[in-house]
Amino acid sequence: MQPTTNGRHLQQCIDDCMHCYRTCLQTAMEHCLQMGGPHVEPEHFRLMTSCAEICRTAAHFMLSGTQSHAYVCASCAEICAACGDSCEQIGEMDDCVQACRACAQSCHQMADEQGVAFMPRRPSMPSDLSERLPM
Repeated sequence: MQPTTNGRHLQQCIDDCMHCYRTCLQTAMEHCLQMGGPHVEPEHFRLMTSCAEICRTAAHFMLSGTQSHAYVCASCAEICAACGDSCEQIGEMDDCVQACRACAQSCHQMADEQGVAFMPRRPSMPSDLSERLPM
């Protein structure tokens, strides 16, 4: 039997996912497209839009009560962490960095509460998400 999820933490995780979804999508479509240069490099831009989508999907799984939400949250935590790092490296996207890190932490906790192993990035792993996940 899976551990039960704290209702308050579940709602906070949903809220964090939706905030990250809105922030990443809005930042990509408004800020990054206007800034150009490294902000629209394919790997970074794809990561931002993928981050937005996995956040929306994680919120959907939690809202629908799907028991497998913890697996989606574990993936969301990994992608959000990578997106936050990428946005921080490029710069001028502090809101996105903060939203990604808050969501990564919340989703990591959600996955952990359900007994799903979180695969944090290790120094020996490539820092670029595209090198870690087949695209």
